Amino acid sequence: MLGQTQDSGAQANPPQDGPEKAAAGVRVLRLVIWCALAAVVGGLPLASVLQQRYLAEHLLAQESRLAGADIEVINSRRLVHDEEELPARTTISQYLEKAGLDTATVGEIVRDARPIYNLARVRAGNHVDIIRSGKGDLRAVSYQVDEDRVLWLTKQGKAFTVELQPVPYTVTVAGVAGTVRDSLFQAMADEDEGDWLTLKIADIFGWDVDFSTDTQPGDTFEIVVEKKMLGGQLWGYGRVLAAQYQNEGRLHQAVLFRDPSGRLAYYGPSGKSLQKAFLRSPLKFSAPVTSRFSRSRFHPILKRYRPHLGVDYGAPVGSPVQAVGDGRVVSTGWNGGGGNMVRLRHPMGYETYYLHLSSLLVRPGQQVQQGQVIARTGATGLATGPHLDFRVTRHGSFVNFLRLELPPAQSVAQKDWNDFVATRTELLDQLASLHTQPSGTLAEARSPAPDQQTTKGN
Repeated sequence: MLGQTQDSGAQANPPQDGPEKAAAGVRVLRLVIWCALAAVVGGLPLASVLQQRYLAEHLLAQESRLAGADIEVINSRRLVHDEEELPARTTISQYLEKAGLDTATVGEIVRDARPIYNLARVRAGNHVDIIRSGKGDLRAVSYQVDEDRVLWLTKQGKAFTVELQPVPYTVTVAGVAGTVRDSLFQAMADEDEGDWLTLKIADIFGWDVDFSTDTQPGDTFEIVVEKKMLGGQLWGYGRVLAAQYQNEGRLHQAVLFRDPSGRLAYYGPSGKSLQKAFLRSPLKFSAPVTSRFSRSRFHPILKRYRPHLGVDYGAPVGSPVQAVGDGRVVSTGWNGGGGNMVRLRHPMGYETYYLHLSSLLVRPGQQVQQGQVIARTGATGLATGPHLDFRVTRHGSFVNFLRLELPPAQSVAQKDWNDFVATRTELLDQLASLHTQPSGTLAEARSPAPDQQTTKGN
C-alpha cells in the first residue's frame, strides 16, 4: 500500500512542475525580446550619426576630387605675367634663356618672329613680357617695339603665331608749364613730365638756345603737347604742337606747321623756320664749354702755346655726339693727337670735326641727318680727360662756332599762309592760357597734318 501510495505521489508531481517551467521560459523569452527591442530602439540615434558621418566624408572626398580638378583647370587657364625692361647689353635670346626658356624654344621664337620683326634689333629699356599658365606652360611672349607697337608671339601647338599690334592708347592735348630753378630736366620733373619732353624742347629751340650753357634760373616754358594715355596713365608723348621758352627775358616761340614740301617743321610767329643750318651744340645737355676757340692757347699736355681752332665740351665717356647738320661722312678713324675723329661735309661749304671719340657709329660716305648720333665722347689722343673737341670750317678756314651766324631755313610757303595764321592764332592762344591754367587737358588744337607723325618717346 505504501508502495502504491509513493508511486501515486511520484506520478502526480511532474504535471505540477511543467507549467511553471514553461511560464519561466516565456518570461525569459519576453525579457530577451524586450532587451533586444530596447537595444535596437536605443541604438537608432547612434546609427543615424554614423550614417551622417559616412555621407559627409563621402561628400567631402567627392568635393575634394572636384576641387582638385577645378584647380587644374584654373591653373591651366590662369595667366602669369613676368614683365621687365630689357637690360643693357643683353640680346633677346640671352634674356629669354635667363628667364627659364629652353634654347630650342628661344630659337623658335626668334625664327618665327623674323618675317614680321627682327628681334636682333631689340633696344635696352623696352619691355619684354613672358606669359605662362599657372602650371608654368609658356603661352606667349610680347616685346615693346616702340611707343606705338607691340610684337606678340602666341604659342599655338608647336609653333608661334606672330603679330605686330598697335598699343591701344588714347591721345589728348594737354598743357605743360613751369619755371627753371636748377635745370630744365628738373623743372620738367617738377611738373611730373618725362625726359623725352625736355629733349624735345631742346630740339625745337636748339637753333637759338644752347641748353648746356644758356639755361638760367627763372627761365619759363609753356608747351601744348599730345599725350598718349593708357589705362589712365601716361604712356608717352605724341607731337609738341606749340611751345615757348623765355630765356633771360627773351621769348622764343614755336608752332608746328608744314614746310613747302609738306613735312612738319617748327616756325616762329612770323612764319620763319626755327631750323637753321646747324644746331647750337653737338651735345644736347650737361656739356659745359671747357675751352674756347683761340689762336693761341697753352696746351696742357704739350706745355706750349698753339692754336685751338675748336670748342671743347666737357662730357663723360660715352655721351652721345650728334651731327649739328645734315651732311655726308667724309672720314672716320684715328687722327693723331685728335684721337678718334668723325668729319662731316655740309651744304654751303661747311665741314664739322668731332675729336677724341671713344666709339664711331658712322662710316665714310654715309649720309647723316641733323641730330643723328654719330659717335660717343671719349679721351683718345692727346687729352687730359673725357671731352669733345668740336671744330667747324667754312670754305676750308676754321671759324669760331660759338660766334657763327647761322642762316635760316625756308619760311612758310605763301600758298599756306592763311592756314598758318589760323593755326598760329589758335596755338598761341592756348600757350597764353597756360599762364592762368598751368596744366591739364586743353581743348583739341588744330592738327597741322593729322596723317604725319613726329618722333615718339617715353
